[in-house]
Amino acid sequence: MNRLAAEIIHEYGPFPGIDKVNGVTYDGQQVWFAAGDKLIAFDPSSGETVHSIDVAGHAGTAFDGQHLFQIAGESILKIDPKSGRVLATIPAPAGGDNSGLAWAEGTLWVGQYEARKIHQIDPQTGAILRTIESNRFVTGVTWINGELWHGTWEDDESELRRVDPRTGEVLDILEMPTRIGVSGLESDGGDQFFCGGGSSGKLRAVRRPRQGSAAGGTVSDQ
Repeated sequence: MNRLAAEIIHEYGPFPGIDKVNGVTYDGQQVWFAAGDKLIAFDPSSGETVHSIDVAGHAGTAFDGQHLFQIAGESILKIDPKSGRVLATIPAPAGGDNSGLAWAEGTLWVGQYEARKIHQIDPQTGAILRTIESNRFVTGVTWINGELWHGTWEDDESELRRVDPRTGEVLDILEMPTRIGVSGLESDGGDQFFCGGGSSGKLRAVRRPRQGSAAGGTVSDQ
């Protein structure tokens, strides 16, 4: 397992009227985040908000290339990002502590916070296809180039972890600075992650290490 200090390269927010950032996703141009009673999109180049949708947004958010998906209590909503219309509702995994959400391999991946699990589910039926165990509370979940990453947040400590999607083995850890939590997680498809900052009302961009660059790495002083 390789361990590095997370490199925060940009900070967004706090945003007017927003008390908490929950789930985070990226549609290739805009970053979307769940903010309690709405989904908000902003331009990552300027940090300016550009769109919002009135929908329950207390946990994870995902984008499949065309639609948004949003955890809303015991359900996952499929949403048209242009109109804001809910197109479908599927059951979320049982347990009541669903946190992160990601789209990959034609399926949804759901993090469960206190259960310390990540479920791969059928996006039509909600049926669980695979479960990965973690030894830390799971927040955001994302995929990038075949790599599965998830956020953790316990007490005042947060990490970004790359795990083996078959076994759950932890392969890489990026340690966030003390008292900077990760509530949501999304890759931009390249060299950075967008991280929700919970009750700080902020999002942060964290540099993604190149494959193998964390080998032998150590955590630097903050």
